[in-house]
Amino acid sequence: MNFISHIVGDSNFVRLKGLGFENLHLKLESCNPAGSIKMKTAIGLIDSYAERRLIHKDTVLIESSSGNLGVALAMICAERGYTFCCVVDPNTNLHNIKMMEAFGAQIVIVTERDENDGYLGTRIRYIRDTVARDPRYLWLNQYSNPANARTHEQTTARSIHIAFPALDYLVVGAGTTGTLMGCVQYFRKHSPRTKIIAVDSAGSVTFGQAPGKRYIPGLGSSQMPPIFRANHLHKQQVVDERATVAMCRWLAKSNGVLAGGSTGTVVAGLAAPSLGIPKDAVVVAISPDAGERYLETIYNDEWVMQKFGLAELSALSSQPISRYLKHYVHTFEAEVANV
Repeated sequence: MNFISHIVGDSNFVRLKGLGFENLHLKLESCNPAGSIKMKTAIGLIDSYAERRLIHKDTVLIESSSGNLGVALAMICAERGYTFCCVVDPNTNLHNIKMMEAFGAQIVIVTERDENDGYLGTRIRYIRDTVARDPRYLWLNQYSNPANARTHEQTTARSIHIAFPALDYLVVGAGTTGTLMGCVQYFRKHSPRTKIIAVDSAGSVTFGQAPGKRYIPGLGSSQMPPIFRANHLHKQQVVDERATVAMCRWLAKSNGVLAGGSTGTVVAGLAAPSLGIPKDAVVVAISPDAGERYLETIYNDEWVMQKFGLAELSALSSQPISRYLKHYVHTFEAEVANV
């Protein structure tokens, strides 16, 4: 008999059309019970402590999340009878908060921005203060815990290689970079010919960009992820959130894929003509999330107008997707030692 944490969908791929590629496939992580790739992360983080018998009857697991990991952790903690506290911020959508609460999680919302105009630093400070003050709290720490990358090396990357043994390009979003680093570790060992492209949101500092305000939760970070290493990446793509919104809406109407914000960013990053992926290459892009949790933001005209202006809202219905790929996606040029 399976428990909810045993049901992980790791073999769901769909072919995308309309972007000029002959063999472009999307790995749908939204098929997991928690609705995102973060279900695997949540299981890996919790197991890394449970296996060392560090979770006790009075332990309160605590983590920072922009939404999807929090939902996954709340689900697994409910299954296993653990108490869970999730620290979120104003960019976390109400749907995710209500889901976490339905699973019995405690929610803390921080509202003060950090030094890079984001919320991550504030969320982490809250957790550190809480753990120092109350020994019952145990920080799972997705940002530094080796289990984050190791989980995706053993599951996500392996499943892609099995399905596409002659993979030319793998495109992965950069959040905590656990998925990205796990894939790098796996393909370096088992398929070094595969080129890995990392995609991040404009305003994130991960690739060395200047910090900026971001509205869409998921990818991006206002602090450098401790586990991130640029070595062995083929390219680093930066996507303006206007391109993310446009790509999400285009995917829904052209491919029947209701994509989440992270997915829209990843696909926009790979489809930019400046990247130069050959049209006949075998390409897999990891789709971390689905769009149901973004219906009141990315797919909501009023929200788009509030965040990006009336001109951008009008352009969404009148301009081709190629406009966004040309003007709002660029390759981040950095000195990287591929050793």
